[in-house]
Amino acid sequence: MRTIPIDVIINSIREMCIEANYKLASDVEERVRAAKEKEQSVLGKQILDQLGENLDIAAADNIPICQDTGMAIVFIRIGQEVYVQGGTLEDAINEGIRQGYEEGYLRKSVVGDPLLRVNTRDNTPGVIHYEIVAGDQLELIVAPKGFGSENMSRVYMLKPSDGEEGVKQAVLETVKLAGPNACPPIVVGVGIGGSFEKCTLLAKRALTRNMNLPSPLPHIRKLEEELLEEINQLGIGPGGLGGKITALGVNIETYPTHIAGLPLAINICCHVNRHVTRIL
Repeated sequence: MRTIPIDVIINSIREMCIEANYKLASDVEERVRAAKEKEQSVLGKQILDQLGENLDIAAADNIPICQDTGMAIVFIRIGQEVYVQGGTLEDAINEGIRQGYEEGYLRKSVVGDPLLRVNTRDNTPGVIHYEIVAGDQLELIVAPKGFGSENMSRVYMLKPSDGEEGVKQAVLETVKLAGPNACPPIVVGVGIGGSFEKCTLLAKRALTRNMNLPSPLPHIRKLEEELLEEINQLGIGPGGLGGKITALGVNIETYPTHIAGLPLAINICCHVNRHVTRIL
């Protein structure tokens, strides 16, 4: 059994919330900067230049990349040999979020009730997903998610007969409907399989996968490549003002499903696809 004090978790989450909002993960930043060379539209190139400049300013001045500093999404993989000392894991995570959003001067965007709409004033609670695994390590992923792109996401309960073509049509339809509202260039997370709720979790998790690491499954890797190419033929372009680069990447995660279903979720993220990983 390995003991991890609650303060270590709080401090890690606090630092990760700030880091994620000030600087993009290297794979995402690389794609944003490389997109200019592929973009054919003059206006599109200008927008991509501005996005790159914005990243430089945020990193240099320690300020948020975007004014929407997101709702804190946290993925936890906790080894079954880990003991959290001094309090509960969930309380530690939310305290880390609270401290991070206060100390990082990050916008507080969470309301305590979805209908009454009263702001909690500290961006808590976060949305926390737990997974118990073998071992004595604790993996933390903090992925602050802005809601301009979140609101453009969709779930489809396809029929098995819809197959791969049905998946492609649904993804393309979702991106078309999102248009400029998702702040392109976007990153597209896709979840296929499981159940109604599982496919959405897969899609969210897909956004945290390094875009330079394609799916290990050959048929899914091929589908990722084909979807990225077809999305970038839609002509939506940077900022939704036309051009070639509508998406920076497509990541797909899959899970076994029922013989009668083909659940599909598309979770869209703007180019500010924030995620930080630490292993304690």
